[in-house]
Amino acid sequence: MTDKSWKRRERQVAEFFHGKRIIPADTRTAGDVLHDSLYIEVKERKKHTAVSLWDDTKSKGDKENKTPVVCLCEKGRPGFWILVHSEDFLKL
Repeated sequence: MTDKSWKRRERQVAEFFHGKRIIPADTRTAGDVLHDSLYIEVKERKKHTAVSLWDDTKSKGDKENKTPVVCLCEKGRPGFWILVHSEDFLKL
């Protein structure tokens, strides 16, 4: 039986962060990946709105030979979220 794509994706993310994908019945964490200091949730979807924004940002950044970074902010909420592709993560 072949693996579900979301399971493969969880393994890929776990490997990237040097963690371990766990089964839902594992009680060590409610997340998808067991890690010493990170709580990792993996969501595979056909389309994510934030990724579409990142795609647009990447095409513009490529024209200037720059690494694309999208920062998401919510009114009235301090700080922001940073969206960067895994291939660019270590550059930052």
